[in-house]
Amino acid sequence: MITGPAWPICIPVPTTAISPEELALKTIGQLPPFSPVLTKLMGSLSNDDVSFGELGDLVEKDAVLAGNVLRLVNSAYYARRGTISSVRHAVSLLGLSKLRNIGMSLSVARMWNNQKWAPGWIPSQFNIHGVAAAIMTDLLATVIPGAEFPEGAFTAGLLQNCGMLLIAMGLPHEFAAIRTMHIETGRPLELCEAEIVGTTHAELSAITCREWGLPAPIVAAVRSHHGAGLTRGSLGQLVQHASTVTGQLGIEVQEWCHRQEGDPEETIRSAGVPDGSDAILTGFQNEFDAVCGFFN
Repeated sequence: MITGPAWPICIPVPTTAISPEELALKTIGQLPPFSPVLTKLMGSLSNDDVSFGELGDLVEKDAVLAGNVLRLVNSAYYARRGTISSVRHAVSLLGLSKLRNIGMSLSVARMWNNQKWAPGWIPSQFNIHGVAAAIMTDLLATVIPGAEFPEGAFTAGLLQNCGMLLIAMGLPHEFAAIRTMHIETGRPLELCEAEIVGTTHAELSAITCREWGLPAPIVAAVRSHHGAGLTRGSLGQLVQHASTVTGQLGIEVQEWCHRQEGDPEETIRSAGVPDGSDAILTGFQNEFDAVCGFFN
């Protein structure tokens, strides 16, 4: 029994000892295998020689992804005259970076479908926050001089909290205790996780990304994105600032999470953007509006 100033909460005692890494690996194994598109897109993060034509062929074979690529290209975000009806034309207009981002977002979100979640977990909200944080991380990486591994910024922002999924999937009782502690006390989620599970979602996210074979800068960034004293321009700091901004805009990882206080424009400036915060927020809103409907 843990008692706070005015509330009690019961913590279930595990019947067997299991390390955080073993927990992560066990729950990762419950996820379906990657689609060919996601495998290729993840590989393109560290492979400059990836075939754009090959990715286009894969998109054509994935009806859901192809439909959403066409939807994005024909959205107000691109403001093109006439309707684009060819998947290959749409892919060429998007470019490799945008194709990789939208394809990875959709493919990862689909991996979470049809999973058994702990009560109180809202998958659609998690997906929307992940995409918002990914877009903001990517935007910051394009304007901050010397930003670390900018090609991985979107992915790091997207996957920073995937460790939360492992807790919500594999430890429903502990998840309920974490949720209650956070709501009742206002303590950060990672502190509640550390007290109840013995590790944090950031550490579990890093283990997941490592097991998926993602580049080392992404693994390090998701592990450190709640840390203090991160180097300006480091991928971990970009993810940290992007997550803060999205929270300040009211896009939290779960609806029951306490909203982050502060001014998003000031947070963007503190990330190393001396001016142009308005342009970043406008660019974010336009791109977010164009893609967030895919994840409801």
